[in-house]
Amino acid sequence: MGARVAVAGASGYAGGELLRLLTGHPDLEIGPLAANSSAGQPVTAAHPHLTGYPGLDDAIFAGTDPDVLADADLLFTALPHGESAQLAAHLPDHLRVIDLGADFRLADPGAWERYYPTPYAGQWAYGLPELPGARDAIKAAPRVAAPGCYATASILALAPLLAAGLADPADIVIVAASGTSGAGRSLRPGLLATEVMGSMSAYQVGGVHRHTPEIEQNIDPERAGLPAPASVSVSFTPTLAPMPRGILATCTARLREQAVAGSGTGQLRDALRAAYDAEPFVHVLPEDRWPATGATLGSNAAHLQVAADPHAGRAVVVCALDNLVKGAAGQAVQIANLMLDLPETAGLTAHGVAP
Repeated sequence: MGARVAVAGASGYAGGELLRLLTGHPDLEIGPLAANSSAGQPVTAAHPHLTGYPGLDDAIFAGTDPDVLADADLLFTALPHGESAQLAAHLPDHLRVIDLGADFRLADPGAWERYYPTPYAGQWAYGLPELPGARDAIKAAPRVAAPGCYATASILALAPLLAAGLADPADIVIVAASGTSGAGRSLRPGLLATEVMGSMSAYQVGGVHRHTPEIEQNIDPERAGLPAPASVSVSFTPTLAPMPRGILATCTARLREQAVAGSGTGQLRDALRAAYDAEPFVHVLPEDRWPATGATLGSNAAHLQVAADPHAGRAVVVCALDNLVKGAAGQAVQIANLMLDLPETAGLTAHGVAP
């Protein structure tokens, strides 16, 4: 038998994706499954795609009881923002926890207070394994905050260029599209099929989206121990795309003088490839091939491409990933593998489903 894992918030989209991945994991055993709003209901009623998996056909969602969830080696919390901190306060210290929400991502209490209505709960180790030094921090941590989906795409796109001194951290613009599952499973008029089909829309415009401080915090060159010539400033605009899942983040930053004077796109590609060529899930695409969300669906992969725009003097980096996998559940399983000293790729694939 493998390590026993529990899931709080197991009835949502991220929770369901966690269960799908866990059913195929060779070293993890599914334990207690909690979902307050669905407590008492069959798991496969919320997730009919999991029908036929031994143990889930007869499984019933429990309430979010800390004592029940503590009967595991590791707990995933896939709860609305603010709820994970309340639950964590009642969990035993020995229980390893991975939070898929925002509650423990930010180091700055002031940034938390500007973007969230609940009290600041502190910071856990940040769970983006591809960042410099992150794997060691994750392995040593009893509790880890998994990154947000928009943040994952944006940080993977930009961090290597800033660390290499090729882009100006004070002049960054990100416009990113997300599938509707990124908004969760709660019913909202703006997420009805009749509102979304055939339409794209921007939302939370003007720097008010909650991923903005998370992105700024984790692309800061100082985070990697490098000197930063300027503070990080991000203009982030999210958009809603008429698709169930996927993220396409188009990230631009003003080129620094050495990039303008050098080989432009070649230097930018070299920085991305130096960061990711050894990574199992992050792929810099061949020249002139640009990321598409459809190529990453169902996978824990992120696809990247970059170009220098000499006319505007900017670097343009595009990242595609599945918001429910590398942007949520898959990343959480990748973190769990590191925390439990398992092969990092166990239970995950870098290959998408097409068409």
